Amino acid sequence: MKSIVVYLHGRGGSPAEAEHYRPLFPGADVVGFDYRAGTPWEAEVEFPPFFAALRERYRPVILIANSIGAFFALSSGVGAFVDRAYLISPVVDMDRLIRDALRAVGATEDDLKTRGLITAPFGEDLSWEYLAFVRTHPIRWDAPTSILCGSGDALVPEETVRAFAKTHRASLTVMEDGEHWFHTREQLAFLDRWLLSCEEAAKQISRR
Repeated sequence: MKSIVVYLHGRGGSPAEAEHYRPLFPGADVVGFDYRAGTPWEAEVEFPPFFAALRERYRPVILIANSIGAFFALSSGVGAFVDRAYLISPVVDMDRLIRDALRAVGATEDDLKTRGLITAPFGEDLSWEYLAFVRTHPIRWDAPTSILCGSGDALVPEETVRAFAKTHRASLTVMEDGEHWFHTREQLAFLDRWLLSCEEAAKQISRR
């Protein structure tokens, strides 16, 4: 079977970003998933059928997911259809992210529960429905996973990613002074080297 690489973009991103990864996976189909989900419950509906259909036609199915795209993948239950996953600056603890955002705007969980929705100055809506869903639907993920994050990530603390990697037996690489968004020439070169190294390691394991 032919292999496929599926890219999930982060907030404000585009499935067209998948083109960056095409040269790194010669011989594989590389696609960007143009998903519509904006919440984890929408991802639960949209993501599994998409990945299940790919699983019927391709092997391996390789996931590359960035930021909130990684969170939607992790929380939607598509791990059963993925042979290996590469997560870049993944949101792995949405509960903490929402609580951190509440503190940043001087609000409490009780405030959020009472009002239902709080609009933060940076333009994001903080939702009690979202927080409640996250707490009642913990991530269950067991696909072989490698994670890349930056030590200077202002959105997802490094210790949060380390804790997730430890509990889910994922390998973790941290770029010193790297940001949440890997976009500079140096950051993208680091990302590419990391991906190629991970892929070579995965192929060596499959040959055993």
